[in-house]
Amino acid sequence: MHTPNRSGRGHSGGVAIACSFPPSRRPIPPPSSHDAVVAAVAMWRSAGLAGDAQKAETKEEFVKVRRRDLERLTTEVMQLRDFLPKIVNGDILGTFQKLDAVESSLEKKEEEIEQLRMDCEHFRARLETAQADCMREKKEKLELRQQLNEAKQQLLQQAEYCTEMGAAVCTLLWGVSSSEEAVKSILGGSKAVKFFTITAQTMESFVKSLSEDMKQQDLDSEENQFVLALAGIVTNVAALACGREFLVSSSRELLDTMMHLLGDMKPGLCNKFKVLMLMSLYNVSINLKGLKYISESPGFIPLLWWLLNDPDSEVCLHALRLLQSVLLEPEVLARAGAEVRETLPFQRIVALAQSRHAELQALAKELLEDLKVFEYEA
Repeated sequence: MHTPNRSGRGHSGGVAIACSFPPSRRPIPPPSSHDAVVAAVAMWRSAGLAGDAQKAETKEEFVKVRRRDLERLTTEVMQLRDFLPKIVNGDILGTFQKLDAVESSLEKKEEEIEQLRMDCEHFRARLETAQADCMREKKEKLELRQQLNEAKQQLLQQAEYCTEMGAAVCTLLWGVSSSEEAVKSILGGSKAVKFFTITAQTMESFVKSLSEDMKQQDLDSEENQFVLALAGIVTNVAALACGREFLVSSSRELLDTMMHLLGDMKPGLCNKFKVLMLMSLYNVSINLKGLKYISESPGFIPLLWWLLNDPDSEVCLHALRLLQSVLLEPEVLARAGAEVRETLPFQRIVALAQSRHAELQALAKELLEDLKVFEYEA
C-alpha cells in the first residue's frame, strides 16, 4: 500500500487550490487595525486592478503555489473577511473616493494657478511696455509743446515785424499817394486790386481785435498806425477821378467793408479811423456810380443816423457831408427820398447847427436849408 507524502510534495511539486486545515495547526493572530486598513485598501485597489486585468484576459491561466503559502493566505483572507467589516466601513471608502476627487481638483487648481501666473506675467510685460510707451509719449508731448511755444513766439515776432513793416511802408505810401502821378502809378500796377483786397481784410481784422471794454485807443500803437495809413491811402486814391472809378469798378469789397465797420464800431471809439473811412466814402460819392452804389447798400441811411449821434464832432461833420451828397443828387434822392423823410433825425441836425464846432455848425445849418428845399419839392 502506497503511503502519501506528508510533506505535501508530489512528483509535480504543486497542490490543488481547494484544501482544508489540520485541527492542530495554530491560527495566525489577527492583524492590527492599522495593518487591516492598509491591507484592505491594498486589496481594494488590487481587486480593482485584478478585475481590470481579468477582463483583459482572453483565456484562463494557472499558477503553482506552495501548500504552506496557500494555507497562510487562506487564513489571512478568512480573518480579514471577519475583521474588515468591523474596521473599514463605507464612510472610509467614500473618504478615499473623495480624496481622489480632491486630488484631481487640486491638480486642476494648480493648472489654473499656473495659467493665471502666466497670464499675470504676460499682463505685467504689457504694462511695462505701455508704461514705457507712455513715458516716451509724455517726453515727445513735452518736446512738441516746447516746439509749439517756440513757434508761437516766432509767429508773434513775425507778426510784430510785419505790423511794424506794414505801418512804416503804408505811412510812406500814404504821403506819396497825395500825388496824382503816384496814384496813377499805383493803380496801373498788377497788384492794385490785391492791395485793396488786403486793405479791406486788414481793416476788418483790426476792428475785430478791439476789446469790448476798450475806452481809449492807443494812437501810437503799430496796429493803429497801420490801419490809419491804409485808410489814408484809400482816401487819397478816392480823391482823384481815376481812383474813384477804380474803387467803384474793381474794389467794391473795400467799400462794403468800410460801411460795415462804421456800423460795428462803438461811438467815440477809433474816431480818426472813422473819419478817414467817411472821407473815403464821401470822395467816392462824388462819382455818380459810386454814389448810387453806396446809397443802395442795405442799411446805408440808418448808418448815417447812427453816425450823426456819435459824440465826436469830426465824425458828425463827415457824416453830414455824406448825407448832403445824397440830398444834392436828384436821381439818388428820388429813390431814397421816402426813407430819408421817414427816418431823418431832424432834431439831431438842429442840435448840431448849434455846435461850438464852427465848421460843423455851418454845415448843419446849410443842410437844414437844403432840407427845407427838399421838403418844399416833396
